[in-house]
Amino acid sequence: QVQLVESGGGLVQAGDSLRLSCAASVRTFSDYAVGWFRQAPGKEREFVATISGSGGNTYYADSVKGRFTISRDNTGNTVYLQMNSLKPEDTAVYYCAADVSLYTVRSGRPDYWGQGTQVTVSS
Repeated sequence: QVQLVESGGGLVQAGDSLRLSCAASVRTFSDYAVGWFRQAPGKEREFVATISGSGGNTYYADSVKGRFTISRDNTGNTVYLQMNSLKPEDTAVYYCAADVSLYTVRSGRPDYWGQGTQVTVSS
């Protein structure tokens, strides 16, 4: 069982930065790939970024490539999403999710999900 808790969301202006954190309660964190997803009001949940268990592989949605960076600290059981140059269209609830399979995370079907943190970007 993996428990995930997101933090770091908030209200910012366009062009600002935020760093989201995802803290995991699990015995061997490095066994799990972790991803960030987001869901805006009235829209489907979408993939944002994912990172392999070792941290050696990362993947991003085209909409955030070059602006967002995913990283992890396996000693501290935490994954981060650094979000720079935020845009109003980045407004959403952001969820982190984990699975032993990186492919499963990338396909949007990970086994474990956090409760989400709200990010609001004003224009």
